[in-house]
Amino acid sequence: MKFIEDSIVINASVERVWTILTRLEDYPDWNPFIRRAQGRIAEGERLRLLLKIPDGLPMRIRPRLLKVIPGEEIRWRGSLGVRGLFDGEHRFLLDPETPDVTRFTQEEEFRGMLVPLVGGMVAGGARRGFQAMNHALKIRAETSIRLEVSRSL
Repeated sequence: MKFIEDSIVINASVERVWTILTRLEDYPDWNPFIRRAQGRIAEGERLRLLLKIPDGLPMRIRPRLLKVIPGEEIRWRGSLGVRGLFDGEHRFLLDPETPDVTRFTQEEEFRGMLVPLVGGMVAGGARRGFQAMNHALKIRAETSIRLEVSRSL
């Protein structure tokens, strides 16, 4: 098993971050890690994702959503190839630090027979992907707040 995690503090409400995170059709506009996402955010559904791991080739995965708690968590499990060889359970977690500040965390736990062989290499690229996505999510959420404030003035 291999576990990775990255989190970031976003100066925006949980509701705003959740809205951005669940508008899959907008991912190509802002998300450098998950370049394309299709599907319905509901437990039991499958998503179609195109991942771009930094310094790696694009990867297509079809994870199944295991848990969806609006404003709190999205969890899915996906496999590369045959289940049991290299599986990942991914979590997006949103924790309100204040009404207008959210801690956003991505976690992934890798399991399977190939993890001892390639887990370190994949985890390093995935961690950089998490960092890039988290930073881009922060910019998107905080920029949209500044735009709304300036329009109201």
